[in-house]
Amino acid sequence: MELSELMYELPRSLIASHPSGERSGSRLMVLERSSGKISHSEFSSIDHCLFPGDLLVLNDSRVLPVRLLGRKETGGEVEVLLLESFPEDSHFWIALIDVAKRPPLGSRLYFSDSLSAQVVGVLGRGRYGLRFLCPGDFMEVLSRVGEPPLPPYIHRTRKLEHTDWERYQTVYASSPGSVAAPTAGLHFTEALFKKLKDKGVERAFLTLHVGPGTFQPLRAQSVEDHRMEGERYTLSQDAAAGIQRVKSTGRRVIAVGSTTTRTLEGIAQRMGRVEAGHGVTRLFIRPEFPFRVIDGLITNFHLPASTPLLMVAAFAGLDLMREAYREAVRLDYRFYSYGDAMLIL
Repeated sequence: MELSELMYELPRSLIASHPSGERSGSRLMVLERSSGKISHSEFSSIDHCLFPGDLLVLNDSRVLPVRLLGRKETGGEVEVLLLESFPEDSHFWIALIDVAKRPPLGSRLYFSDSLSAQVVGVLGRGRYGLRFLCPGDFMEVLSRVGEPPLPPYIHRTRKLEHTDWERYQTVYASSPGSVAAPTAGLHFTEALFKKLKDKGVERAFLTLHVGPGTFQPLRAQSVEDHRMEGERYTLSQDAAAGIQRVKSTGRRVIAVGSTTTRTLEGIAQRMGRVEAGHGVTRLFIRPEFPFRVIDGLITNFHLPASTPLLMVAAFAGLDLMREAYREAVRLDYRFYSYGDAMLIL
């Protein structure tokens, strides 16, 4: 499959720079795979699209405030995005550093009076090993000094606003570790969950800590040459048993987001079915992928030539995906992380 098949024209005005006024107030496009029908609703009415006995599977990973703004020893500005800490010591991190000139090994970066870091490794592709220096618990200091890692395509006069601390996080986020939000879940509220529960729609949670690989653009002309970066996941015994029970009784598993989909389908691909455990998934879903678990997908509208868009093409079909995106542009849907939602059934 060629990269050009995943391109589309998007007016910049349709890229959502702010969340909707209410979490569940986003618009919802509904795609039916069997008929190719496209319809329109509000996310707050998603219960009308689901059946009693359906199971929503959601990623409960919590976004860390991993964006750090500071300066180098020479005084130049530096922006750091923390990617992953070393299991043995939370003071050591792999990080992306956005800076005009590469910081030399052993140099210091300063973020506040209480937080600095030493460059202890140069890993390539803009990645470095950092050893953080601070009094007390590093994660507590990070919560005060760091910022939510909003995507770079969110353009504003003021990059970070107070509401981002709440809205760039799902209401059910409980397991800290992501460097980007699992954005399909941003539309849910506790009130909406209650309405779904009253209808008989069930919930299960897994954890996949979102890394930069989820949003890494496809660069090779042939998409088959792309390689996904690994992301860590955990699926509990209770959640696995619930998914197995739903599948065995012919009911539907609805994945909330591409990260949830990759976790469930990656486990099933390796194990033959959904089983509890933890590990790293590098699953790359593209057209002709044999879906074994999910019967529906809730997702946002994605970047051109991105792996989540390729997943949508795999699940909905390339032609239906293209038609849906043309319709979304025509009707002024809001795109990307803070944008509107799509339900594929």
